[in-house]
Amino acid sequence: MIKALIFDFDGVIIDSESPELQVWQEVFAEHGRELGLDLWADLVGRPRTHFDLYSYFQQHINPAVDIDALRQERRARVIALTEAQPVLPGVHDYLRGAAAAGLKIGLASSSSGDHVRGHLARLNLLGYFHATKCFEDTDTHKPEPGPYRAVLDDLGVAPDETVAFEDSPNGVTSAQAAGIFCVAVPNPVTCRLPLGHADHRLESLTEEPLERILARANGARRK
Repeated sequence: MIKALIFDFDGVIIDSESPELQVWQEVFAEHGRELGLDLWADLVGRPRTHFDLYSYFQQHINPAVDIDALRQERRARVIALTEAQPVLPGVHDYLRGAAAAGLKIGLASSSSGDHVRGHLARLNLLGYFHATKCFEDTDTHKPEPGPYRAVLDDLGVAPDETVAFEDSPNGVTSAQAAGIFCVAVPNPVTCRLPLGHADHRLESLTEEPLERILARANGARRK
């Protein structure tokens, strides 16, 4: 039987993906350029060290840009927009349902612990999680399976006893590489990305109750 759920944070708990993309698109647009989804798609779900978009901007868009000033201004705008984001639909119900059913709950993220745990605390959700692994907690990152394996170890559960919830192709790949049944729940950014490799897809966590997802995952274990 399924004993645990593991959630991604950005784009699954709150839609922090849209503010990130929106502000970068605004920065590019100020210089008469467009930030294409093909470039952005490879960054979603990966750690910040995967690709330095600030350096890319300086090399290809504006060589004279003050990187430190750009970084400070952009981050302030992203933080303000992200703090205005509500918990995504269905998240509360899934967390409450999992807790009531005695399931263990974990989180695997490519973002920093300050970002993830800070928002979870602000939203009064941190207490639901028995294990959280963020960028600085693991040596490898999505799409590698390391973050999910670290959460599994902390929770003391096996991959086939777990369901993961992800919004990005890189996240789905990471969870499945760890042997976990993965449900894709895209947000307004990642709904345009290829998620066909997920074991199941929901447009929102409100689309199906947790009980049905658990039944799907248990059914997949028996095949």
